[in-house]
Amino acid sequence: MEKFRWAYIGNGNIAESTARSILKGDHEIVSVYGRNTEKAKDFAKKVGAIAVDTPEEAIGFDGVDAVYIATPHTSHVYYSILSLNMRKPVLCEKPVAVTAADAQRMIDAAKRNDTYFAEAMWTWFSDVALKVKEWVQSGRIGEIESVDIHYAFPGVLKPKTSRVLMPETAGGALLDIGIYPITYCYNLFGYPDEIICNGELKNGIDIKETVIFRYGDMRCNLHMSLTELREDCTIEGTEGTIKLALFHMASKAVLKSKKGNETFRGKTDYLTEFTRCAGEIKAGKKESEYIPFKSTFDCLRIMDECRAQMGLKYPFE
Repeated sequence: MEKFRWAYIGNGNIAESTARSILKGDHEIVSVYGRNTEKAKDFAKKVGAIAVDTPEEAIGFDGVDAVYIATPHTSHVYYSILSLNMRKPVLCEKPVAVTAADAQRMIDAAKRNDTYFAEAMWTWFSDVALKVKEWVQSGRIGEIESVDIHYAFPGVLKPKTSRVLMPETAGGALLDIGIYPITYCYNLFGYPDEIICNGELKNGIDIKETVIFRYGDMRCNLHMSLTELREDCTIEGTEGTIKLALFHMASKAVLKSKKGNETFRGKTDYLTEFTRCAGEIKAGKKESEYIPFKSTFDCLRIMDECRAQMGLKYPFE
């Protein structure tokens, strides 16, 4: 099978991680652009690609099928629209932008150029997440009564120069990790009737928050933090319960109901994400079925509302 050829914009930790995974499958990285030329050259050598001097060269490199954008999210809009204007399909790291308005600019560019654009968030493409959605929407655990999700890691222990802790790169818990529980609930139930957010701000970023989604009488309770270590998801229904440990990267989900128990095992990995994205591009799709434009936009609308309720603004806003 002919390999799907990627241009990489960015060569940091997430680029390293995705590259290790996708090169095990039917993918090839052919061009790399990074602002630090030497680091880009080192990365390109590792992955068998060519490092180039400008993003335009990487995007327009001979044989490129699509562009993967792995820079800090404050620069996603620029590189995505640049790629889309060059009529190259884009898979852009999460969050695709800092605000819903910026996400809309990217979506508009995709539509204007009739070119594929999708958010690179493996949970949307995950076998396990898709199975959980099927269980919930088919009524396997009855009417949903509540959802509780925790996602926390001690990000405050990172160096102060880490993008996760810097206001200048829109760091903080919400955009870096909060996007996972938010999109998980959105993927199951859609846009909430009400959003309530209470968070703690420190040094210009949010270090933790609790977000409540109300859907009529049902609540999703979402907890995200950069000060502790915890990850789990529990979905309670009138007829049973679904539980996941590492929900955002789960390899299994457990359903317990009055009709019996079931364990589903599957993959949540970069290779699955990139392969499904490549499949959509090769099929001529301009919008992902796994994560439609509206889903990307709506989840950033939710995060905009959370930031407004916390009073969180970044220095560039």
